[in-house]
Amino acid sequence: MSDKPVIIFDFGGVLIDWNPRNLYRKLFDGDDAAMEAFLDEVDFYAWNHQQDLGRSFAEGVIDLSRQYPHRAELIAAYADRWEESISGPIPESVAILQALNLQGYPLYGLTNWAAETFYRIRPDYVFLDWFDDIVVSGDVGLAKPDPAIYEHLLARAGTEAGRCLFIDDSPVNVEVAKGLGFTTIHYQSPEQLGDELTKRALL
Repeated sequence: MSDKPVIIFDFGGVLIDWNPRNLYRKLFDGDDAAMEAFLDEVDFYAWNHQQDLGRSFAEGVIDLSRQYPHRAELIAAYADRWEESISGPIPESVAILQALNLQGYPLYGLTNWAAETFYRIRPDYVFLDWFDDIVVSGDVGLAKPDPAIYEHLLARAGTEAGRCLFIDDSPVNVEVAKGLGFTTIHYQSPEQLGDELTKRALL
């Protein structure tokens, strides 16, 4: 086993610019207040989390549309036009990932992502090939911040939390990882990530 630390990356918001607002801003013609009211009303992130856990989008759309029939068209649009929620990679973060890969660090992905949508975009991002393994929540029926998905990754990687650096943009996910013994970085920007890795003499 390498004596280098294992570095674990979240994807959405860290390496890939996923945000439902990338799509819904178009549907609301730039009316951010109305868009935010919709996302709050339907509790979008809690609903989407169920797809991350493995529920199909078809089932999710039916369920939420029954609760909010007046929002059915907007709900269905997320499933139909899901690719528009991604604006592309975050280039500066990908450059950091590339530098770590070239230095030979073991790299793992731990992402909350519905399997049916992750594998639709997987071929578009060559840098995902740099990872030794990727744990997709929709594949395993577990999602952050459930400690079980962190333990699942450790088992797959054949390592322990104390040898790992976990990078995520969600404070809750970071706190759970820290509690399990991971070294952590709460990602806020590529520049901040680069600074944090440099301080740790990893870059």
